[in-house]
Amino acid sequence: MSVPMISLIALLFAILVSVVFSSLNIGALSIGLSLVVGHYFGGVKVDQIVKGFPTSLFILLAGTTYLFSIAAANGTLEKLTAYAIRAVRGRTALLPIVLFFLAFGLSAMGPGQITTSALLAGPAMLVADQVGISPLLMALVVGNGAQAGAMSPIAPPGIISANILAKYGLTGVSLQLWLNMLIVHFVATVLAYFLFGGLALWRAPRAEASALLAKPAEPFDRKQLATLAGIALLIGLVLGVKLDLGLGAFGIGALLVLFKCADEGKAIKGMPWNTILMVTGVTVLVNLMSDVGGMDLFATLIAKMSTASTVTLVAGFWSGLVSAYASTTGVILPMFLPMAPPLLKQLGASAGDLLPLVSSIIVCGFIVDLSPLSTTGAVFISNAGPRADKNKLFRDMLIWGLSMSVVGAVTSWVAFTLLRLP
Repeated sequence: MSVPMISLIALLFAILVSVVFSSLNIGALSIGLSLVVGHYFGGVKVDQIVKGFPTSLFILLAGTTYLFSIAAANGTLEKLTAYAIRAVRGRTALLPIVLFFLAFGLSAMGPGQITTSALLAGPAMLVADQVGISPLLMALVVGNGAQAGAMSPIAPPGIISANILAKYGLTGVSLQLWLNMLIVHFVATVLAYFLFGGLALWRAPRAEASALLAKPAEPFDRKQLATLAGIALLIGLVLGVKLDLGLGAFGIGALLVLFKCADEGKAIKGMPWNTILMVTGVTVLVNLMSDVGGMDLFATLIAKMSTASTVTLVAGFWSGLVSAYASTTGVILPMFLPMAPPLLKQLGASAGDLLPLVSSIIVCGFIVDLSPLSTTGAVFISNAGPRADKNKLFRDMLIWGLSMSVVGAVTSWVAFTLLRLP
């Protein structure tokens, strides 16, 4: 068996194991497999394998999650949520809409979709239970909002995608990818709102809901105001003077801790180390695959199922289907994005087809993540209110998530290939 084939089997094995044994971090497994496949089968020196570790990506992810873990630890993000919930002033039908945009804004500010979903799921699902909003509707609206903001240039998935695509000469497209994510997830949210009871909320508001949602929220304290100022300063410096995002986030986070705006120990424990290890570990194995020819082999297999005119449809479908069971941030982005350039080369497509293809891969990978088998979907089910039927909610969200692998692929193909939208 050839080394490229062994490397591809190793990656597929890592994905399968991570699905079956969810407690095992696929990043740690991928690093171990890189040693076995690269050094013992491929004859690659250990130093060369170690060079595949994405140091700059690690700093970006660790720095941004450090800062936003501080914001979560001192209650800043929770207070923002409380203000958004009270902003509807008792108008129940507006609550899912406001929470969509709140989730979008929070996710885009830097925490990303998983942290934002984990933050909002508790209060959103509890309020939905208390005021009579369908738990399925609330989960889909808030979850899609968080997903829509995930490709922000300062959120982890946006950072990861930009880092990977830059290696293949595709730069300056972060805002376009972010817009694509927002458009598709907004459409999915509107669909969910109409299908699962959003219109009924306008026709039959409940008095107890109005009283509950009209309660005032507590004002921000000194620590939380300083945290908001720090986040705004970071965004301004990144956009204005091109400050390194990861290093800048560490610096501002350290200043907040220095001035006792948060418990650093609690903040560090709250960082998503599992996701960071997952992404960087899988990247080591993918980089090794690129070195030994495994990524070209993967592209060849996808190419056999598609043509230049259908590649966004086929790659998008497989991206979504795998993502329904595996991590989008930790598996789909580092696995499918590097496959895109060699795939287009084998199909004889032009360089201009790269952006539509990566847009399809990214959008389809995320649009299925309200499946309960994904982390984003799971946090909403686990936080469902006491009156919710969790078995029914699990089934409904599973149907929604799996159906999105087809809906997302077709939508992406029409939007990015046939219509050539941004």
